Amino acid sequence: MKLTSMLPINRVTRFAIVLALCLPLALAGCGNKEGGTAGSDGGDSTFTGKIGGGPTGGTFNTFANAMSIYVPKHLDDVQLSAIGSGGSVENVKRVSSGESSFGLCYAVDSALGRSGALPKDPKKYDGTMAMGFLYGAPAQLIVRADSDFHSAKDLTGKKVAVGNAGSGAAASAERFFRHIGVWDNFDHQFLGYSAAASAFKDGKIDAFWVLVGYPNSSVIEASVQVDIRLIDVGKDAVEAGFYDAFAYIPVEIPAGTYGEDMPACSSFQDATFLCANKGVPAEVVYNVMNTLWSTEGMAAMLAAKKTFKTMTLENGFDGASIPLHPGAVKFWEEHGKTVPAKLKS
Repeated sequence: MKLTSMLPINRVTRFAIVLALCLPLALAGCGNKEGGTAGSDGGDSTFTGKIGGGPTGGTFNTFANAMSIYVPKHLDDVQLSAIGSGGSVENVKRVSSGESSFGLCYAVDSALGRSGALPKDPKKYDGTMAMGFLYGAPAQLIVRADSDFHSAKDLTGKKVAVGNAGSGAAASAERFFRHIGVWDNFDHQFLGYSAAASAFKDGKIDAFWVLVGYPNSSVIEASVQVDIRLIDVGKDAVEAGFYDAFAYIPVEIPAGTYGEDMPACSSFQDATFLCANKGVPAEVVYNVMNTLWSTEGMAAMLAAKKTFKTMTLENGFDGASIPLHPGAVKFWEEHGKTVPAKLKS
């Protein structure tokens, strides 16, 4: 067909054709997924990511918020936002899938998730990688001081808040209470820390469980209006052989943690880690760690909450149960740490 036989193309039609040809190319250049980089064509690039925190009133949430503010102030090419979550177990899953670039996860949950052994979930969450140790999270079982409960087994038939569904607190509670044989014998309620403290003060529940650094704000909140006491779950754990089944660590909550007259209480703790999705560029993880584990960065996290005093270069990645992210391996080796082969991906 000769060109002279074609219909004439007016300006509007010509514009529509050009737009149709160019639009796909423009859209292709605009796709910037969460956790990806923009401007990868050689221009300035910015990494945008989410940090999985935890329930309101929890230490996870505090750290995620502090990190999301501090890191972007010191890294121009990193933008972060903190998001709430059920806690550790949910973060293990979200970080593994890439829904969150970073997240706070307990060592036990991370290991179980990687091997496909989370409760009622055989999927293997092997996309989550460790960065560094933040703090130990002891189990704390709170009851009224004048109650007759002196062992976790005494809560049979009672109402106990165990943490948000999907949280590390709820997962640890189920492991512990199942192991000592009472999980199916009491009314466990999935409430976050703040909600549990309110329900406890109002007499709607008999006890509540937290797995978090001490002193915890929700426990303090409950103790302001109600005289409280901690149950010695460490003794229950030893008697039931709990440490033979799970990699928790014995710990003692110091006397006076929640009041001058409160005695020391034995318990067990999990290790809290900052983790990253395996797809986050190693350079980004390395730079984030250089920022957070700098003298100023650690001081900023400590200012957010005293619990983070154990986030140190000395503690490094102590207690890591899953491989370190390549960016973390580089960081720790530069700081004189020997990373075992089993912790290298």
